[in-house]
Amino acid sequence: MDHLFKFNHNNFTPTFHTTILQEPIFLALFAVGFFLVLKTYFISSSPPIYLVDYSCLKPPNHLRVPFSSFLEHSRIVHSLDQQSVDFLSKVLVSSGQSQRTYIPPSLHYIPPRSTHEDAIKEAQTVLFPVFEDLLTKTQLSPREIDIIIVNCSGFCPFPSLSAIIVNRFSMREDVKSFNISGMGCSASALAVDMAQNLLKVHNNSNAVILSTEILSNGWYAGKDRSMMILNCLFRSGSAAILMTNKTSAKRILKYRLLYAQRTQGTFDDISYNSAIREEDSEGFTGVTLKKDVLHVAGELLRANFQVLGSSILPLEEKIRYEFSIVRRKFIDKSIELYVPNFRKVIQHYCLPTSVKSVIMEIGKKMKLKEEDIEAALMTLHRFGNHSSSSLWYELAYMEGRERVKQGERVLGWGVDLNVQVCRPEPWGSGQHWYQSRRLDEGTMTASNNNIGKLRRTKENCLGTRQRLNFKRNSWSEDRREILSRFENLNIDRRRVNLGGKDMV
Repeated sequence: MDHLFKFNHNNFTPTFHTTILQEPIFLALFAVGFFLVLKTYFISSSPPIYLVDYSCLKPPNHLRVPFSSFLEHSRIVHSLDQQSVDFLSKVLVSSGQSQRTYIPPSLHYIPPRSTHEDAIKEAQTVLFPVFEDLLTKTQLSPREIDIIIVNCSGFCPFPSLSAIIVNRFSMREDVKSFNISGMGCSASALAVDMAQNLLKVHNNSNAVILSTEILSNGWYAGKDRSMMILNCLFRSGSAAILMTNKTSAKRILKYRLLYAQRTQGTFDDISYNSAIREEDSEGFTGVTLKKDVLHVAGELLRANFQVLGSSILPLEEKIRYEFSIVRRKFIDKSIELYVPNFRKVIQHYCLPTSVKSVIMEIGKKMKLKEEDIEAALMTLHRFGNHSSSSLWYELAYMEGRERVKQGERVLGWGVDLNVQVCRPEPWGSGQHWYQSRRLDEGTMTASNNNIGKLRRTKENCLGTRQRLNFKRNSWSEDRREILSRFENLNIDRRRVNLGGKDMV
């Protein structure tokens, strides 16, 4: 190392010797650096994850539950007073549902059947058909599935729902099965994130997600209004999704998964207790929705979009948002934070389909247009709230209306999808399942129409009751008059007989 440079006294030109290249330390460092570069480029880069296709369940028409039937059954089963029936009718009308939603067969009985056996039958009814339809669409055999994930929040039997699927379709003995419960409306997005992580470490694999909510065992049989709300909101439905990392799927896939984001909020007591399953004062089990559940949902969505925005938003939107934070903190605390324009990078949105007011409020906070929230409103109007599987019904609506184009991006509940090849009409010939009328003529006025119908029905019922009471009163008066005449007649008969006896 003392003779790295040797000077020629004639021209003073330095000559670099190759001694440093022969040093063991330099060779070791070079080897380590070269290995890290190879690892970063080849090993750390996970294969792309594709969403090949999906299927959504359309329950049979005999499971349809109009408002009048629901209210009548609830009144009979729960022995409700008129005020409670009026409360349920207001919830139904303001929820944004139509008269064509569905509930499982067990809940059509009087009283509803909420046994474990009925819940198992419902699970088979909603999961088997949609899984078979997905396999038919993709031309796959059940034995070609490497990963199966089933999510259902309120029903966790033993054997599990995923085990029921594996047994029913005779899947391979090495299939990786998972069951997710208790995760609510975000369970489907969580399942997508879970499938993505599994596909990153299991190359050349197919993963199927089955998303549903079982209602049979979740029916609340008490009279607490805060627990009766879920009876009005949740309806039957399910979805099956095929994801893969196989390069051969490029010719048949629909979407490519770009990003999956999950935000945790249960570390906060208010968020944790905003929706909780518990017993009421009479011992009936149900889910209590607290008044701050909407605030909690809004805060979680805001936090989720904050993290998501840092990954997908352009630099201009990031700067404007950060500048608004600084301005609010140091200059004027009364100003509102800047809402980034997600429409610059996201063309379509699948929002939570809880109730109409929540959808409208989310759209307002995110500054979305009417067409951006149309899929959520129409899905809620036609099928009701399916909890986790509603995401795929919204996507199916957008495809059925030919809104999704190749190269566009779809954002739904923390799942960012890039449209690769969109084949419209996911329902086959069933686009008419959704109402084709415009929102301002349909969904926006459906509540008013339903209110008018309910009022007219109530007036007719009251009129009929008054007429029946009048007839009953009239019949009672006629009956008393007949009895009095009959008594007078008997008195006259006795008098005649007595008179005849006296004559004898």
